[in-house]
Amino acid sequence: MSHDRPWLAQYPAGVPAEIDVDEFPSIPAVLQGAIEKFRDRAAFSNMGKAITYAELDEASRQFAAYLLGELKLKKGDRVAIMMPNCLQYPIATFGILRAGLVVVNVNPMYTVREFKHQMADSGTTAILVLDNFAHTVQKALPDTAIRHVITTGLGDLLGFPKGPIVNFVLKHVKKMVPDYDIPGAVRFRDALAAGRRHPLPEVAIDAQDIAFLQYTGGTTGVAKGAILTHRNLVANMQQASAWIGQVVRPGEETIVTALPLYHIFALTANGLVFMKLGGKNLLITNPRDMPGFVKELNRERFTAITGVNTLFNGLLNTPGFDRVDFSSLRLTLGGGMAVQRAVAERWKQVTGCTLIEAYGLTETSPAACINPMTLAEYNGSIGLPIPSTDACIKSEDGRMLPVGEVGELCIKGPQVMPGYWQRPEETAKAIDAEGWLHTGDMARMDEQGFFYVVDRKKDMILVSGFNVYPNEVEDVIAMMPGVLEVAAVGVPDEKSGEVVKVFIVKKDPSLTEAQVKAYARENLTGYKQPRHVEFRKELPKTNVGKILRRELKEEARASSPG
Repeated sequence: MSHDRPWLAQYPAGVPAEIDVDEFPSIPAVLQGAIEKFRDRAAFSNMGKAITYAELDEASRQFAAYLLGELKLKKGDRVAIMMPNCLQYPIATFGILRAGLVVVNVNPMYTVREFKHQMADSGTTAILVLDNFAHTVQKALPDTAIRHVITTGLGDLLGFPKGPIVNFVLKHVKKMVPDYDIPGAVRFRDALAAGRRHPLPEVAIDAQDIAFLQYTGGTTGVAKGAILTHRNLVANMQQASAWIGQVVRPGEETIVTALPLYHIFALTANGLVFMKLGGKNLLITNPRDMPGFVKELNRERFTAITGVNTLFNGLLNTPGFDRVDFSSLRLTLGGGMAVQRAVAERWKQVTGCTLIEAYGLTETSPAACINPMTLAEYNGSIGLPIPSTDACIKSEDGRMLPVGEVGELCIKGPQVMPGYWQRPEETAKAIDAEGWLHTGDMARMDEQGFFYVVDRKKDMILVSGFNVYPNEVEDVIAMMPGVLEVAAVGVPDEKSGEVVKVFIVKKDPSLTEAQVKAYARENLTGYKQPRHVEFRKELPKTNVGKILRRELKEEARASSPG
């Protein structure tokens, strides 16, 4: 990397400036190494049931063989996974990758509209979906290229009698499994059984082959698929494991995985990095049930946990959390949204472990900057660029800015995506001619090379670490017959960091806040729905008629109690 790198002087002892990107040609190659070293160690556990690396090897092989031998999928075909954290997730993910296919992660809370867009855009032909969300798939199916649907229940891999009990309670007691009817759908366990009848052929996987199409809103609002290659993910595994090397012990780690594996942060940081290290991922299916989450934490001594600020804050405010055994906790990593000082300080006080802030994007697989693991206290920065990663601050006209000046944070490294799926124009906007990825975040660098995010360049709203793009919210609300104009902004919120607020000029004078919220519930995932609705006679605009979101945001923030 040609760029001056003042942060290297701050690198902790033992962390290399560069990593060997070519040590492993693919994610399955990393998995194979872990299986050979840690065969009998637990790899993933959920609701008290664990599977070893040997069992993960066998089940993911069976799924790969089913996809190729039974469904006759071809290398590069896209397979979607739509479920929360459960044992089926890693089995399916590694199975799809071993078959030379592409994983398309789907947020299971998506509405039919959102799901349809992602499936059509990605050209997905097969999907594994949890029963709870299969009704969404059924409604969207005619408008997609999906030919194969595999379904599963949350309890299906938990063994007897626990599995059937979990499935019964979810469907008949908690009423969390809406009825659905998908002719020809295959159960996941039957797919694995069918896979046993087929040998898994040798699939040549190249480092540049696509591993994931990871959907992100980008700055335009409509979800785009970030192309993440095997090389991107292998590089990020190498970078992150080198960075955390001083505090982790291969084959001895248990990491709490509460963020969903369909989100890039948990996918790489937990699912892939700790797989490489022979760690055990303790999968939390429903982290919103904080008392249940704390109960899970009491069952097992854990050494690491990742999360977003709201998750840590939620735990700290849950009765009993302060009595959890933290004696083995060596690593707490926060990302996805800004970590608040008050939360970091309280976390250290309660757990005895420093909350280390990291920074990344879907487009960087995701890790780009992490604070040193040796950090004793929260420092307000997003840390230093990790090995083989360059970062700089650029002005609007593309000049590199000196220390202390605020501009756009730009990243370069082997973990940066090659581009967005079938969107060359969007790719050209995101990655400049010199190969710098423009993050859209305004930041500065200090003399020691630590980076500080100051604000977001665009109007993106960050709700509990999830990106919400005003364009999308506005497009949906604007479809309501009673709405004339609408603008969406983020306003501060104690629990989520930010929530969505919409300003509406009515077309129908009888339009109510309740109607707007009901319409949003139908068409937008929970975190994208407006929490606040304000009706206005008019919205501020530029002389060419463009709504000035910035003005509305400033007004909303000035009057917000948050």
